[in-house]
Amino acid sequence: MIRVSNHLNGARCIAATALVVASTFAFNAVAQQQVPPAPAEAPTPSLPTPAPSTAPVFPKPDPANFTAASPTKEVVDGFLDASWGYDQNRVWQVEEILKTPVEGVSRVVVYVGDKTGKIKPVGMQFYVMGDGKHIIAGDEILSFGEKPFAEYRAALQQHADGPYRGTASKELELVEFADFQCPHCKEAQANMEKLLVDFPNARIVFQNFPLAQHPAAAGAAAYGVCVNKMGGSTAFFTFADAVFEGQEGLNQGADSATLTLNSAVTKAGLDPAKVDACSKTPEVESQVKASVQLAKDVNVNQTPALMVNGRQVPANASYDLIKQIILFQEKLDGIKQ
Repeated sequence: MIRVSNHLNGARCIAATALVVASTFAFNAVAQQQVPPAPAEAPTPSLPTPAPSTAPVFPKPDPANFTAASPTKEVVDGFLDASWGYDQNRVWQVEEILKTPVEGVSRVVVYVGDKTGKIKPVGMQFYVMGDGKHIIAGDEILSFGEKPFAEYRAALQQHADGPYRGTASKELELVEFADFQCPHCKEAQANMEKLLVDFPNARIVFQNFPLAQHPAAAGAAAYGVCVNKMGGSTAFFTFADAVFEGQEGLNQGADSATLTLNSAVTKAGLDPAKVDACSKTPEVESQVKASVQLAKDVNVNQTPALMVNGRQVPANASYDLIKQIILFQEKLDGIKQ
């Protein structure tokens, strides 16, 4: 994945496994950004490593450690189930829900382990804000509640206006935020093609998220907007496939990038001169900026990102994990499979 950075030396690609994980161990090696990340040091002592194939035995919670009126243990468990329930090996126990010196802010401590006992259980913490809708976990502010992805899902249903494949229905909406110059976005396209086959009931949307550290990305995004305007989704995805295939041309200077984009436009059956002129209009520039803003509004700060009904997943994660999470999210949202 590629993280948004204002520093040139921060313009680096990182693997999906290097994302902030929800606990200090990696279940199947991929994290979601809307699950609370672990602190640098566990706030509670780590438990002894259990014998192999033995489920962890967590300490019995002390009622004296539940001093906050909100959130309730049931709400915390509902949040964690929505966030982690796709992984049937993951187990946890809420140990503390404590008042803090800040009015309305509560500290939550959770022990996390796995049923096999092969991974050492750890303690993690996050802070629930007074609105009951957000938490601070590590250095991130994330959505909270028994339906933590609902707000982002609604925002995407309303504002994700990029070209799409699949059904017109937004009941199951998979929104990919990508940068044409991002190598991991190129890798993720194999997953996107598989999703088309395995989830014919899904609406799969492409949203531009050109990163500042990629000099050709914004221009490529603008070309894509114009291709979609002139030729529709079919032309756009032909164009997108060609750009990703020739991605190296975007990295070799402005002239090479233009040749790459024009070649992709031709493959899509459109006139490169017309698309180039369209791409330079204020209207198209505004559309690209709006797509970037939408990404920020739904807490996307890396590419490639896939939003599954508002739940963020690295789009270049293992396909089996992505499919597992989508199937789980369908259950959460009451979608017939």
